[in-house]
Amino acid sequence: MDPLSDATTGLLPHLLQLRTLLNRGQLYEQAVQDAGVALDRPAMTILVILDAAERPLRVGEIATRMQVVGPHVTRHLNSLGKRAIIKRVPDPEDQRARLVALTPSGQRIVQRYTTVVNGWFTAALAQWPDQDRSDLMRLLARLTGDLTTQFDAVAAGSTPTEGEG
Repeated sequence: MDPLSDATTGLLPHLLQLRTLLNRGQLYEQAVQDAGVALDRPAMTILVILDAAERPLRVGEIATRMQVVGPHVTRHLNSLGKRAIIKRVPDPEDQRARLVALTPSGQRIVQRYTTVVNGWFTAALAQWPDQDRSDLMRLLARLTGDLTTQFDAVAAGSTPTEGEG
């Protein structure tokens, strides 16, 4: 049996369990309640994406990161814009295009929300040695990047060669 295949055999059930934990509706509700935020999950997802990007994004980039279609994002952006949580700014590379950025109000909202969620992670990892926490972050970032490359290739109808992702 292939040693690499043996090492990844149990990965999917753990990833599915993690996804289920992170997507529990009552956890999201608890997080927004603790943060004092009144936004639905897709709207908060947009804010977290914008915050993590550390730069304004095009609607299409947000949709890609959410894995939804553009009109779904646009509806939420219109609502967030009316509440002055996001703003549209000119694209420096194409003055006809607009990018989406957080307003100071939006930054405060996402900060309160991520503080609550990060607190849960901090508590869960509190007993882990520093090296284990560091390894988790490094390996999770690597896994996410490599899986993104792999799945993008599969969606495009090809498979990257070994060592590409």
